Amino acid sequence: MTDAVNTYPGERLGLPETGTGSIARPGRRIGALLIDYAAATIIATGFLGFDQFALPSEAGLTQFAPLLVFAVLQILFIPTAGGSPGHRILGMRLVPLDGGWIGLWRPIVRTLLLVVVIPAAIWDQDQRGLHDKAIGAVLIRA
Repeated sequence: MTDAVNTYPGERLGLPETGTGSIARPGRRIGALLIDYAAATIIATGFLGFDQFALPSEAGLTQFAPLLVFAVLQILFIPTAGGSPGHRILGMRLVPLDGGWIGLWRPIVRTLLLVVVIPAAIWDQDQRGLHDKAIGAVLIRA
């Protein structure tokens, strides 16, 4: 007996192949990440400043400020807007596989895993990163 082969990402999750509700593809995901991190960098620089000539020992919190702002944006926007600013700009939203509201704990756990990077860089056959699998969610086209 052989297992059925999936013909497209999201098929085994019951999602459509294309259009609204289909798996968000890597190009959109990477684009959203770039938008979110650029926004976080601009916000961090605007509020905390940036000294390009500071030595690492002198830089203090400012070298991590964009990452912290990035994390805050993810945690605030995912439960309230259905996705980060980058997700929403590029027409995506994060939804739990069991339906309903994404809640508060999922964005926190997802963001902690996302800033570690490795879980986001490892995908399954449905193009879901480990950070999304860990919270039982999927990033779909809106």
